[in-house]
Amino acid sequence: QVQLVESGGGLVQAGGSLRLSCAASGRTFSNFGMAWFRQAPGKEREFVAAVSRGGGSTYYADSVKGRLTISRDNAKNTVYLQMNSLKPEDTAVYYCAASGRPWDDTLMTRESYDYWGQGTQVTVSS
Repeated sequence: QVQLVESGGGLVQAGGSLRLSCAASGRTFSNFGMAWFRQAPGKEREFVAAVSRGGGSTYYADSVKGRLTISRDNAKNTVYLQMNSLKPEDTAVYYCAASGRPWDDTLMTRESYDYWGQGTQVTVSS
C-alpha cells in the first residue's frame, strides 16, 4: 500500500501561483510513476501532469503546458506541482496518484494509477 497526502491548495487570484505537495509513505517511492489529476465540479477527473520514477521524464496536459510544472524529490518521498499564471478554469480539487506500471503514455490515464490521495482544493478567482 501507498499512502498519499496532498497539501498546498488554497484561494489565489488569477495570474497568481501555488505549489502543491504530495507526501508518500508505505512503499518505495522511487518505484512509482507519479501524477496529478484534477476534478472540477460537475466534470470528470482529468489528467494534469505525470513524472517518471527518476524524475527525468514528464507528460503534461495541453491545457497546462508552460504554466504548471511537476517534479519530485525521491529523498523526501514527495512530488510537487508548481502552478504559475493560474486561471479561473484551473479551479478544481487536485489529486496526487501513484502508478507501478512502466513509463509510457498510458500514464496519462486514470486507469493506470493504483493509489490516490484525498485531494486538495485550488480556487482561482477572476
